[in-house]
Amino acid sequence: MASLNVGNLGEYLREQRRNAQLSLRQLADAAGVSNPYLSQIERGLRKPSAEVLQQVAKALRISAETLYVRAGILDEKERDELETRAVILADPSINERQKQVLLQIYESFRKENGFVTAPSETSEPSATDAYASSYSNGADPGSAQDGARDGAPAPTADGPRTAGGSDANPEGRRPAGEQPPS
Repeated sequence: MASLNVGNLGEYLREQRRNAQLSLRQLADAAGVSNPYLSQIERGLRKPSAEVLQQVAKALRISAETLYVRAGILDEKERDELETRAVILADPSINERQKQVLLQIYESFRKENGFVTAPSETSEPSATDAYASSYSNGADPGSAQDGARDGAPAPTADGPRTAGGSDANPEGRRPAGEQPPS
């Protein structure tokens, strides 16, 4: 059988499988495909569907987008955008609102630089649109009021902030008149 120009994909899959210390049979079982079919993919004799690539990527714990690019299903620029979005959405250190703000800023920069953006998960305009626009125009990002639509400057606070966004008391003292929690 003639090669379908997916040798690069097959070689890459074999390398990733070996790095994961999996046999061909183990990977085939984990991905839900037959052992002979996976062998043919690795040898460049078969071109797998996007669904099969996704299953294999999941079993190998690698990026499906990388496999899509190697198989010629996805172009490199699209992959970069998808991976950037995936990294933002998967980050456990930021909350959902912050993720949406980052995605909107990212989309704004891509649009400004002439790249077509993927549809946003949120379609309604928000304060982050103004934030992204002012930030990309060189404005101080701290000058946009969080969640405001009127563009009024946000109050500033000196000192550390907690994860919840409230001011931290570095000395550990309560302000005058504040009672301890019950």
